[in-house]
Amino acid sequence: MAEIKALIEGYARKIKGGWVASSSVVLITSCGKNIIVDPGCNREKLLLALDSEGLKTGDIDFVILTHSHTDHTLLCGIFENAKVLNSEEIYDDDMQVVHNGKIPGTDIQIIKTPGHSQEHCSVVVPTKKGIYAVAGDVFWWIDGEAQNVDVKKTDSGHPEELDMKKLAESRKKLLELADFVIPGHGKMFESKKQ
Repeated sequence: MAEIKALIEGYARKIKGGWVASSSVVLITSCGKNIIVDPGCNREKLLLALDSEGLKTGDIDFVILTHSHTDHTLLCGIFENAKVLNSEEIYDDDMQVVHNGKIPGTDIQIIKTPGHSQEHCSVVVPTKKGIYAVAGDVFWWIDGEAQNVDVKKTDSGHPEELDMKKLAESRKKLLELADFVIPGHGKMFESKKQ
């Protein structure tokens, strides 16, 4: 069975003219593979978190990107040996192949969860403690905001891409599927199979 750990809890704070934000960074180990979901954009925090796990950037086999927003993807290239996965494909240098919803050699599943962006995906991880969903920005909160789980809560980011109907459906899907949800920004929570 896989093991999972949030290396960095995602944060998002509004400032004049923009944000101070980086995504949750999640480490999954499964079948001898080290997997990072959404490496974020804070290099110092990421390298310290990896070091605390006894890992170097070259120890990571796969990087999964839930969607293309820079606060989730900027540090993708620091993992020199990793294959990169998005909602549909595996990139191995310049070779692209379809992954069919599975990380090769593991029991980890990638599912499409559009709404925040059209290409958004989430990662489903079975563990001894239960099923985890690494949700990316299917769920996210601004620093200091109460983490009320509401499938119809308006997503304040990237309104030009936003499809609230699809986002609500994706939220429902993850809440029905998972025991624990790791949001793109905010604290992990129990889904209580809502």
